[in-house]
Amino acid sequence: MLGKIAKNGGADWIGEWTPYVERWIEKRITLLNKNGALPYFVAYKIPKRDCGQYSAGGATSGEDYKDWVRQFARGIGTRKAVVILEPDGLPLLKKCLSEGDQKERIELIRFAVHTFAQLPQTWVYMDAGNSGWIPAPEMAERLKAAGIDEADGFSLNVSNYKATDETIRYGKQLSALVGGRHFVIDTGRNGNGAPDVKGDSEASWCNPDGRAIGSVPTTETADPLCDAYLWIKKPGESDGTCNGGPKAGEFWPERALDLAKRAKW
Repeated sequence: MLGKIAKNGGADWIGEWTPYVERWIEKRITLLNKNGALPYFVAYKIPKRDCGQYSAGGATSGEDYKDWVRQFARGIGTRKAVVILEPDGLPLLKKCLSEGDQKERIELIRFAVHTFAQLPQTWVYMDAGNSGWIPAPEMAERLKAAGIDEADGFSLNVSNYKATDETIRYGKQLSALVGGRHFVIDTGRNGNGAPDVKGDSEASWCNPDGRAIGSVPTTETADPLCDAYLWIKKPGESDGTCNGGPKAGEFWPERALDLAKRAKW
């Protein structure tokens, strides 16, 4: 059963735990290229990350973040790569940040978009949360303020469980408000959709029971605006110390097996 997960890989999450980020990225791309795979990375080091919740952390300052982004970009260089930019960074914008910190976050994400967009073979997708979180008109304004005009598009459902058809509907609404930009969807754990919980409470996203692996990573999607289904949050990785799980990002074999058993393929 776990072979379903092992055969389909997933994104590499890059943050303060990644040593010598430029060299690490260089070596990782070299290895993936040898195996004929397209590297896709999650840039996850924005200051005051995750509002101090299960994935708290990030850069110590704006300048620290900018320097890290530059190193990250140098590691990619002229080779092909996909960058998913700062999951939850814009959706959480107004949850815990002061007006000054909100302004800084917008500026830092805009800086990161611009830096990665200058690379000749890098596709940049800004994270836009999920279909049950921020209304499309409000999310569109945040994306525009943070530089969606320079990005290839936006990412949806990262580390979440919303069904693909529901996510595509939201993606199309959002795309229409940001100049027709395309999007990618995290399908790693949405095979059974999200639990029947109102709103975006912890019960809807933090290690909920009864979930399943979704569609395997592919560029063959159900809508031309959706560039790919990706496993951005790798199936089996915990959302945090909730519902019996280990710390965020740690592999949880029992939950991985549950997800694989319920897959519809």
